[in-house]
Amino acid sequence: MFVSHIRRSAVIRASLALAAVIAVQIAARASSQDQPGTPSEETVANLAAGRVIIAVVKDAILVATVENPIEADTRPPTPVVLSSDRAGILLGAENWTSPSSKQVLAQLDDELPHLRSRLLPSSPHLQPEQGGGEATDVEVIGQGLLERLNEVAQNLHGKVNLSEDEPLTELILVGYLPGYGPDIWTLTYQIQQQEQDSDYWTTRVLRPTYLQFWPPEKGQPRTLLEFSYPSDNAPTTLLELLHQKDPRIEQIIRSDSKMAEVAGRFLEGESNKVLAADATQFLRAVLSAIAPANARETMCAIREETGLAWILAPPAEPPSPGHPTERPHGAPSLMGAPK
Repeated sequence: MFVSHIRRSAVIRASLALAAVIAVQIAARASSQDQPGTPSEETVANLAAGRVIIAVVKDAILVATVENPIEADTRPPTPVVLSSDRAGILLGAENWTSPSSKQVLAQLDDELPHLRSRLLPSSPHLQPEQGGGEATDVEVIGQGLLERLNEVAQNLHGKVNLSEDEPLTELILVGYLPGYGPDIWTLTYQIQQQEQDSDYWTTRVLRPTYLQFWPPEKGQPRTLLEFSYPSDNAPTTLLELLHQKDPRIEQIIRSDSKMAEVAGRFLEGESNKVLAADATQFLRAVLSAIAPANARETMCAIREETGLAWILAPPAEPPSPGHPTERPHGAPSLMGAPK
């Protein structure tokens, strides 16, 4: 098992963090620099925004997501089945469309289970750092998503106002590695641009930064993991709310001795001693108490023997995804921070 460059994903600027729809103006000179007056187009990326809470318990891995409805078109983070023992959750720029042509450029949540097949495992730069052999499952998935993101990014020829450390898309991988146990990673994708001509840029997505969150280091607590997008003004984590004795959660704990026991295990770093049934009851009650009004939620359990099963299935998406809605006038853009 390789371990790459370890750091958490960078903070996202307000120009990205406040928008559930990213609009990137693309100069029409992409294919015709010598055709003045050609109208510009837009590429719009819908964001998956919210919090992802993961509990590795005695007999399962529980994954709960809560939408952060920062805009009307926000999409809830939703686990996607990748194999019998692994799921992925996308955050950030997820589904890309062209409003002018009504064309879907990429639907990453739907495509994700198939992107792994795009990589040749024998690719030399994807060999594990220890012992050689084929690329790991995490690397195969990460490279497949990278290739797809770059197919979309090659259409971006306007300046995108993100620093080198700011991610465009993040992927959380959750599951079991045979003979290894629970395995949790985050993959962070950033972009790099080069100016080729006056206000004409080429864009590529860089190889992802990999960070392993589970298993924890020896002696570290085994407790709740939580990820938020956007990270600016992220809500207080559930674990911190437990430490703070948040009254909304305390009311639930005081009403049921089993809920108090589960909370205690999480606080003590002993999530591996909690049964999935008890943790599920606890998470559903607590998240319902702290989630924003009308926020959509999902929850699933991943078991090593049986794979993913829904506890709270994803909400139905609106029909006709190939017909994107018009971006509201004045909506925030990657081309500049909102005024």
